[in-house]
Amino acid sequence: MVRVQRRKLLASCLCVTAAVFLLVTLQVVVELGKFEGKKFKNSNLKDGHAKMEGERAQLQPFFEKEGLTPSRQKTLTTESYPVMLWWSPLTGDTRRLGQCGADTCFFTINRTYLHHRMTRAILFYGTDFNIDSLPLPRKARHDWALFHEESPKNNYKLFHKPIITLFNYTATFSRHSHLPLTTQYLEGVEVLKSRRYLVPLQSKNHLRTRLAPLVYVQSDCDPPSDRDSYVRELMAYIEVDSYGECLRNRDLPEQLADPASMDADGFYRILAQYKFILAFENAVCDDYITEKFWRPLKLGVVPVYHGSPSIADWLPSNRSAILVSAFSHPRELAGYIRQLDRDDGRYAAYIEWKLRGEISNRRLLAALAERRWGVQDLSQDNHIDAFECMVCTKVWDNIRLQEKI
Repeated sequence: MVRVQRRKLLASCLCVTAAVFLLVTLQVVVELGKFEGKKFKNSNLKDGHAKMEGERAQLQPFFEKEGLTPSRQKTLTTESYPVMLWWSPLTGDTRRLGQCGADTCFFTINRTYLHHRMTRAILFYGTDFNIDSLPLPRKARHDWALFHEESPKNNYKLFHKPIITLFNYTATFSRHSHLPLTTQYLEGVEVLKSRRYLVPLQSKNHLRTRLAPLVYVQSDCDPPSDRDSYVRELMAYIEVDSYGECLRNRDLPEQLADPASMDADGFYRILAQYKFILAFENAVCDDYITEKFWRPLKLGVVPVYHGSPSIADWLPSNRSAILVSAFSHPRELAGYIRQLDRDDGRYAAYIEWKLRGEISNRRLLAALAERRWGVQDLSQDNHIDAFECMVCTKVWDNIRLQEKI
C-alpha cells in the first residue's frame, strides 16, 4: 500500500494518462494545422473599436504629461509602440502604456487588436489557457508568451511538450523558464534569517506537554500528490496536530479559522511553537515550491518536506529540512523525527543556519539577488509586471534586430 502511494507521489507531476496525453497532442496538431485557413471571428467589431477609443481616454493623463498634440495622441497607441495583447487576461483592467526601462509597449485586453499591424505579442494566463480558443491563424510576427505560476494540477495541458513549445517566452515555476518563478513565495533573504518568530528550543520542549512534535495544516484535501494518504498513515506512528480541513484533529482560534488568515501574525506564532511542520506540496514537480516550504523556514521550524524532487537545490543549508523521499516508509520517518525530538543537539543542527543567520546555498542567494521583482513589496514590480516587461523588451530586441538586417 505504501509503495503504491509513493509511486503516486512521485508520478503526480505527469497527472494525465497516456490516452489523455495523446488526445492533447492530437488536438494541438489539428489546431496548428488550421493556421492557414482559420479566421478569427469577432461578432462585434464596433464594440472593439469603441474600446480602442476608451483606451486612448484612459491614457490621456500620460499624453498630457508628455505634452503631446491631439494629432500625435491619436496615433500614439496604435502606431508608435508594439501592442501586447492579453488573450486570456490576468486582470480585468489591462489597457495602458507600459514603460520597461528604455522600451515602451501598449498592453490591452481588447481582442480587436489581434489584426492590428503593431501587435507583436499575444500573452496568455495559464489558468485560462484553452486550446479550443487560440488566436488562429497565428501570424508570423506574433510572439506567444505564457504566464503560469500554478502547478500542473491547475492546467495539466501546459506541461506537455506539444503545448509548452508553442510559446516563445514563459514565466513558470521552472528554473528553465525565461522568467523563473521558483521563488515566488519567498520575500527575500532577510525573512529567512529573521528570528522574529523563533521560539527557543527549551520553550518548545516545555510546550511538548500539550503539543505534538509535528503540525499539519491543509484545506485543499486529496490533491494529485496524495499527501493526505501519506499523512494519515504517518499518524499511526507519531502524533500529529492537524489544523485546517484535511485530517483535522485540532481547531484554530475562531479569528484564525478563515484560510485567508494563514499569513496572519497569530497563525505564524501558533506554528512557530512546533518543532516540525509537514510541508507537502499539492503536486510533485521539479522547482514547484510554495509557501508550504518557505513558511517553516521563516518561522524557525524544521520542514518535513515532500514535493519538488529538486528541493535540495533550494535549501538554505545542507541541513535545514527533512526530506520524506529519504525514507522508505512512514514508520521510518516517524522514528527519525522521534529521535530528533528527544535529542536537543541533533535537532539544533537543523536550525543552526537560522541561529547563525547564514545561508550557504549560492544558487538560492543568486536567484534572489538577480530577481527583478518583489514579493509583497510595494517598492518593487511584482512578477506579473516583470513578465510583461520581459516580453516587451524581447519584442523590441527583435524589432531592433530586424531594422539592422
